[in-house]
Amino acid sequence: MERRLQQEQLYHFETHLQCEERSVATVEKYLYDVRVFYEYIGERAFTKRDVLDYKTQLLSKYAVTSANSMLAAINVFFRFCGWYDLCVKQHKIQKSAFASEEKELTKAEYIRLVQAAKRNRNERLNLIIQTICGTGIRVSELQYITVEAVHKSEAFVNCKGKNRRIFLVAELRKKLLQYIKRQNIKSGAVFVTRNRKPVSRHNIWRDMKSLCKDAGVSTSKVFPHNLRHLFARTFYGIEKDIAKLADILGHTSINTTRIYIITTATEHKRKMENMRLII
Repeated sequence: MERRLQQEQLYHFETHLQCEERSVATVEKYLYDVRVFYEYIGERAFTKRDVLDYKTQLLSKYAVTSANSMLAAINVFFRFCGWYDLCVKQHKIQKSAFASEEKELTKAEYIRLVQAAKRNRNERLNLIIQTICGTGIRVSELQYITVEAVHKSEAFVNCKGKNRRIFLVAELRKKLLQYIKRQNIKSGAVFVTRNRKPVSRHNIWRDMKSLCKDAGVSTSKVFPHNLRHLFARTFYGIEKDIAKLADILGHTSINTTRIYIITTATEHKRKMENMRLII
């Protein structure tokens, strides 16, 4: 059976996602991915064969994980439309036993990024980097770091229908209180633009990339979510409690948390050397 896409469907889809209480970031991501498919297919009638061709075409432009993410979004859209027969399987991925050393941000590199932001006199970016890495929150959750939360030393995050408590360590709270005072922020979100609107994910991403050269860190390692990964690895290195870490990160499945704490091949080899089992 042939189907056609109409702009009106996207408006209804957006409302549907909001009613399902999807996060703002998720709604934006799904709408973007569906629009990419809309641009590909146009207003012509299409079948499952066209969707399969699109699935193949995605691999010529995107990494497998990105392509799968886009396929997941259009599958949600198809199910919303009642077009269950159009849903496609994601590309199979061979899971790696080790994290990529070209992509994993180290603590030393994180420190250099913070120092670079300080040298550039970008206090807001400096504190955003430290806040994400010091709490493990998602970049979309920065809006919950408010003046009120800083005064209480804890924030309550609501994401994906789940509520969780985020603690602000003493040193971070001290830095944030000083920043709030200097910026004369009376209430609401701490990290805002000149117009007092919460700073966007795009701006944070762009500003972090601008630090790479000065900090001597590869651009492939510098993006907000990698700070969350560094928090996870550091916490697990101390606590060794994956269930507690999953709760702190707001993960429903521990399998998701395992991705965050996977070690690099070099680190794994070092641990094997320390076992000293060869006599």
